[in-house]
Amino acid sequence: MNQNGNFEAIKERFRNADVNEKIEIYTTTQGLTVDQFKELLRMFPLQHLDKLERAMG
Repeated sequence: MNQNGNFEAIKERFRNADVNEKIEIYTTTQGLTVDQFKELLRMFPLQHLDKLERAMG
């Protein structure tokens, strides 16, 4: 699968995930561009951003 198709699969998985799964996907997926990470972040529920920040470091 090409990189763009792979990102589409990651994005779909992220879209359907609960908050903890979203955090796991966001913090463990490698090889994405900054723009791809930003696109995932736009789908992240803002009220849980503090949990994501803690998970990142």
